[in-house]
Amino acid sequence: MKKVALVTGAAGVLGLATAKALLADSIFVVLADVDAEKLEKQSAELGENASWISFDVSNPNEVEKSIKQIESENGSIDILINNAGILSNNKAEATTPEEWAKVFKVNLDGAFFLARAVLPGMKRCKWGRIINTSSLAAKSGGITAGTAYSASKGGLSALTFSLAAETASFGITVNAIAPAYIRTPMVTEQLSKQQQQEIVNKIPVGRFCEPEEFAHVVRFLVDPLAGFITGEIIDQNGGLLFD
Repeated sequence: MKKVALVTGAAGVLGLATAKALLADSIFVVLADVDAEKLEKQSAELGENASWISFDVSNPNEVEKSIKQIESENGSIDILINNAGILSNNKAEATTPEEWAKVFKVNLDGAFFLARAVLPGMKRCKWGRIINTSSLAAKSGGITAGTAYSASKGGLSALTFSLAAETASFGITVNAIAPAYIRTPMVTEQLSKQQQQEIVNKIPVGRFCEPEEFAHVVRFLVDPLAGFITGEIIDQNGGLLFD
C-alpha cells in the first residue's frame, strides 16, 4: 500500500523539490499552499500520483477541514512535511505586534495545527513521519533573518522535541531540518547581490544549498531505515555553524 505525504508550502521552490523527491520513491503526494492556481498547474505536471489542496495553515478550522478531506480521498496521511513558512528580516525594534503574530501563526502555529490533525491517523497505523522545516536562524539568532522569524523557528525546534517525545512509542518519528541559505526566492529575491556574495564568502563550502539537497535529507528521514532517529534537528548550513 502506497504511503501518502502532505507537503505544505508546496507552491514554492523548496516544497516542489521535496514533492518531486517523494514521488521518486513512489509516495503519493498531496501538495498544499495558499496559491491554488500554482498548485493546480504543478500537480498536473507531476502526474497521477500527485494531487493538491489549497488552505491557510495558520487557520485551525481550515487545517482540520482539509485534513479530513485528504484522508477521505486518500486514507491516512503517513508523512507530514511542515514546510510552509514566511520570512521576516526586521529586527526587534522594527517588528510590529502584527508582524510578530503573523510570522508565528504561519511558521509555528500552522505546524502545530497540522501535526495535531494527522497524529490520530498515524497512531492508528502505528507509523508516521513528521518533518519540520526549521532554520539556522533558530540557533544563530538570525544572521540576516529578523527577530520574529528566528524566534518562530526556535519554537518549531521545541515543538519538534515535544512531539517526538510523545509519539515515539507509536512508531512515529518527528524531526526537523535546519537549513541556511537555500537557493530559493528568499535568497535570490530578498537579498541584494552584494548581500548574497557576502554570505557566500562566510559559508565554508563556498556556495548556497540547492533545493534538491534539502529534499534529499527529507527522503532520508522518511525512509523506514531512519526509524531510530527522532527528535533531531539536522543542520544543513555548509559549515556556518557546528554544534
